[in-house]
Amino acid sequence: MSTIWDHDPETGEIIEDPKSNTGEYSVSEIANALKRTLEDTFGYVRVRGEISGFKGPSASGHCYFSIKDEAAKLDAVIWRGSFSRLRAKMQEGLEVIATGKITSYPMKSNYQIVIENIEPAGVGALMALLEERKKTLAAEGLFDSGRKRPIPYLPKVIGVVTSPTGAVIRDILHRLNDRFPRHVLVWPVRVQGESCAAEVAAAIAGFNAMARRPDVIIVARGGGSLEDLWGFNEEIVVRATAASAIPVISAVGHETDTTLIDFASDLRAPTPTAAAEMAVPVRANLIADLAKHHARMQGGLRRGMDDRRTRVISAARALPRPDELLALVRQRFDSASGRLVQALKANTREHGARLNRVAPRLSLAPLRTIILSERRSLELSGRRASQALSRLVAFQRQRFDGVAKLAESLSYKSVLRRGFAVVRTEKGKPVHSAGEIKQWQPLRLEFADGEINVREDSSKQGRLL
Repeated sequence: MSTIWDHDPETGEIIEDPKSNTGEYSVSEIANALKRTLEDTFGYVRVRGEISGFKGPSASGHCYFSIKDEAAKLDAVIWRGSFSRLRAKMQEGLEVIATGKITSYPMKSNYQIVIENIEPAGVGALMALLEERKKTLAAEGLFDSGRKRPIPYLPKVIGVVTSPTGAVIRDILHRLNDRFPRHVLVWPVRVQGESCAAEVAAAIAGFNAMARRPDVIIVARGGGSLEDLWGFNEEIVVRATAASAIPVISAVGHETDTTLIDFASDLRAPTPTAAAEMAVPVRANLIADLAKHHARMQGGLRRGMDDRRTRVISAARALPRPDELLALVRQRFDSASGRLVQALKANTREHGARLNRVAPRLSLAPLRTIILSERRSLELSGRRASQALSRLVAFQRQRFDGVAKLAESLSYKSVLRRGFAVVRTEKGKPVHSAGEIKQWQPLRLEFADGEINVREDSSKQGRLL
């Protein structure tokens, strides 16, 4: 290695440079060495500070900004995959606690923190974030009173979104059974933690997607800190509640707790037990009210009938008696009936006189013409009927002769005329075989020209008769 000389700035003498024996490093080697030192020394850290220069994700989906306090500023980056999993909403000036890895960026010779998780720092920051989110959602009209729907007076089915193992569901069921038992559908969800908001929003949407939907939904959770109840402040829960076609009662926390779902719901209950009371009336009170209304209705009907009866009686007093109403009509009838007999007699006399006046002018010639015409018509009809009857008798006689000939041809007598005979017993029963005849049994033989009586003699050869 060559020796490097230099001048003493005070004396001007030439001296040997002691750094001339130091090894040389490339820029990349220095940058990578510093990077390893930072990562090995700090590793994962939690840094508290205020967000500065935040402009949202870049075109690549990564976020670049700074975290600062009163005396220093630290560059920060959140990769796209980590940013999509963040629960907290990033915004300028928000005080946060960032968890990540300290490293360096060799291209710019600076160090930075690669953030994997970020959350508001303390209740004050959460409240600031809550107020900012509330303003944003209110500006969209999600909290308007005009879009809130009335709760059904007596729902048949009640949907409950809550934890299935907590005291909340037991309190709701117990209160419903005390007031007015109803059919309850429970959609189990986590009411705290990272998956709380997504599960609650999915439960509300799931109830709305059912074929037989509940009439009202109760979203309930017990009390807790602001961090515990934060899932009910998420936008996804607020939007699902506002979009629900089923009325929603929110009952998150105690009476003093307020979450954003309370503003988006159709009715806020201070406690889960109060939500059950708001969902259904008291059955005993309802029965008492019905009995009271029934009694009032019966009393009103009785009073109405009595009033109408009094009015009818009063009106009847001013009316005349039935005899007085019919007296004039009866008198007019009697007068008309007396004139009717005389009018009938006069009418008869008038028609008789008119008949006597026209009788001499009447002639019998037209009447004789009509009688002769009717007689000729009757004679013609008689002749036609006689001819039709003769033809019918001839036709029927012809049919009868044909049937008689057929019957004669089929009769056994035609067989007898060909030389045969019919053998019968004494009582007239036909004999079909010789084995049926006993010795000396009387028989009758029928021929075509008559019958003879014989007796069987089996002693003679050939059974001669």
